[in-house]
Amino acid sequence: KACELRLRHKDKESLPIFEKLLVADSNQVGYLTNVSNCYSVVGNEKKDEKERMKYFNSAAYLSEKAIMLNPEEADAHYTYAQALGRINEFASPKQQVASAKVIKTETEKAIALDPKISGAHHIMGRWHRTVAGFGPVEKLAINMLFGGVPEGGSNEAAVESFQKAIKAEPKYILHIYELANTYYEMKNIPFAKAWLKKAMEITADCEDDVDALKKCEELKKKL
Repeated sequence: KACELRLRHKDKESLPIFEKLLVADSNQVGYLTNVSNCYSVVGNEKKDEKERMKYFNSAAYLSEKAIMLNPEEADAHYTYAQALGRINEFASPKQQVASAKVIKTETEKAIALDPKISGAHHIMGRWHRTVAGFGPVEKLAINMLFGGVPEGGSNEAAVESFQKAIKAEPKYILHIYELANTYYEMKNIPFAKAWLKKAMEITADCEDDVDALKKCEELKKKL
């Protein structure tokens, strides 16, 4: 039941079930990764910064434990990257740069183990677009930390990743919105409008969809 709810992005409803399962067996990798996923999603809705970061840090801890128990579990690497990505959204530019390589590495591991994880392709899309948007200071910091800007980091690569996410999960509005937004960043207005139209034609089925449609409305005004 909990897995069914997660597939429909109803994370608030699935979280209490997964938490009960995790209490029953804290070394079960599936329970660890699913609770981690829920914490990343539910935590993002919290208004209080300390409470929000508590969820994100717990999500990262649970996924790290899952990786230690089974390094070949794709969902463990995906949920770890997801948690780090959430933390990075509210981090300083310096921390964002420091975490960029880890997020990319963990996401690539997840995709290599299971290419059908739509969320992993979504993270890669966000990663490429974010790195593409780094200014001279951030790029200098990356060069100093890693001896060069990590491979990738272009809007074209972001488009490719979001397209893969959509192929794996065609009715999830956020994937489509992010693709439209990427085309907007690239100043490809016709493609941005076309994909935005596709996103806004889908009926919301979860809170994520409702939030994504709000973002669509904002992008529509910009266009």
